[in-house]
Amino acid sequence: MSTSTSADGMAQEIATTWELRPAGQGDVEVIAELRATVMRPDLQRLGRFDEHRVRQRLRDSFSSEHTSLIVADGEQAGCVTLRPAADGWWLEHFYLAPEHQGRGLGSAVLRALLERTDAEGVPVRLNVLRGSAAQRLYERHGFTVENQDPIDVFMVRQPAASTPGT
Repeated sequence: MSTSTSADGMAQEIATTWELRPAGQGDVEVIAELRATVMRPDLQRLGRFDEHRVRQRLRDSFSSEHTSLIVADGEQAGCVTLRPAADGWWLEHFYLAPEHQGRGLGSAVLRALLERTDAEGVPVRLNVLRGSAAQRLYERHGFTVENQDPIDVFMVRQPAASTPGT
């Protein structure tokens, strides 16, 4: 493990090796459980947690074709879906197991995905639950609020301008 300093001055561990592996249809239940674990605190805060629904919504929208498992130091640490949309990409189902949060892994994965979408010159959209700490992660990576409702904040990130020679 290596360490870095977060924005609040705290030292944090960063997984030294990570990769994205294609998800298979057989991964849906593991990802549904991860979603329930990760989203429970925010959904409970919003009065919206339902044991069945939190898993079923993942099952209903799961696309193994566009989903990757995040593997850090040989251990399954999370997942992310980046699917094509009419005018760019839609980022969804980006979950890290609690023991892998706050160590820079989410930022590293997000940076890698955004480098890919920036190369295509298209925007990326997502939604996050109101009040979720994840919104700050997305804002640090250039996402801005497009609109919101009582539950969700919808965000967009325009492609970063490429620098000549990069």
